[in-house]
Amino acid sequence: MTARFQQSGPMSVAGPVTRDGHAADAAVRDTVASGPVFALAKGQRDLKLDFFRGIALWLIFIDHVSPDLLTWFTIRNYGFSDAAEIFIFISGYTAALVYGRATFEAGFVIGTARLLRRVWQIYTAHLLLFLVLMAEIAYVMAVSDKPSFYVGEMEVADFFKAPGPVIIQTLLLRFRPLNMDVLPLYVVLMLFLPLVFALARLHRDLPLAVSIVFYVLTIKFDLHLSTYGNGFWSFNPCAWQLLFVFGAWCALGGGRRLSPILANPYVLWLAIAWLAATFFVTMTWYFPQLEGAIPAWLARLIYPINKTDFDILRFAHFLALAVVALRCVPSGGIGLQSRWARPLILCGQYSLQIFALGVALSFAGYAFLMERDAGAALHVVVGAAGILIMYGVARIFTWYKGAMSGRERAKTDVSALTAQSP
Repeated sequence: MTARFQQSGPMSVAGPVTRDGHAADAAVRDTVASGPVFALAKGQRDLKLDFFRGIALWLIFIDHVSPDLLTWFTIRNYGFSDAAEIFIFISGYTAALVYGRATFEAGFVIGTARLLRRVWQIYTAHLLLFLVLMAEIAYVMAVSDKPSFYVGEMEVADFFKAPGPVIIQTLLLRFRPLNMDVLPLYVVLMLFLPLVFALARLHRDLPLAVSIVFYVLTIKFDLHLSTYGNGFWSFNPCAWQLLFVFGAWCALGGGRRLSPILANPYVLWLAIAWLAATFFVTMTWYFPQLEGAIPAWLARLIYPINKTDFDILRFAHFLALAVVALRCVPSGGIGLQSRWARPLILCGQYSLQIFALGVALSFAGYAFLMERDAGAALHVVVGAAGILIMYGVARIFTWYKGAMSGRERAKTDVSALTAQSP
């Protein structure tokens, strides 16, 4: 964990919040003063969450399909954080909205049961994605004149040497090809969400306080989970839980209490100044002639900016991005209703499926570009084609959901008429 800066893959998704709608102007008030106050009223959905989650999905795909070229069109090369932070934060936020409400309204047992069902869905999606990705890699190895390149690039040498033991390790989430780290992270974080709700029942700020303490202990004592082959998780759950719990805390009322601070114009300008400073620092990684502008004492202070252990500077950069984004995209804004925002919103509403699809497409596109020794134009075409496929699949899911809902309503109407007939 001594790398100066680590760039790696993406992140995962909670289920749908509720029916479509705008963000609530007022949250549901809890009877206990120190208890949670949900950010959205029951039965309402903030399209802004889907919009930004869709952005994260597209950015993750682009970063993976063309890590050396198209990534210059994402946020990855212009600051300390990337799309992973957006994805994990929104995942914690939406998970707390969905399963927190179920827990506090229907009881701890019912809420936990619903949450575990979602964990099982994420786990099975991860395993299916693993099979698809391994099939892709095997096919590319069979037709390519440089199969060893893909084995090393995707970190799957152990699988092709001893597939039996590695499959078992895959089931235990201890073996994963490159870019398959987010869903296992989300499985672990979701499993501890009932503890977050239990702490929130005692005091609304207790989950965040415990999370911060655990994060500090993680950094101090190098707490982490191991992987097959004496490695460690690329996204350390012991550290990344801070962002996930922060998202959950915001959904349980913390975001409302932060509103006066975020509305302060000085906070906005401070966020912009921080984004400008981090932009300059990241430029020194690609243009060495700029490194002299950073004092040696400052370099020793900020490096390494570790992604695996979710460096606090990444967290600060994400917070600055969030402050600016909240000002630029208000919840009730007309922009979220436009046809230009619809593709992002639809992808965000089916984030688990689209994320898995994006990972599978990204390797296929990456291998195609490598085999063709493609230029910039073909990189753009492949990136655009992948995004169009993701949007097309999201539209199919939307159509299917609407068709099935209509069918269920028709069944209900027929049943009611039958019951009323003499």
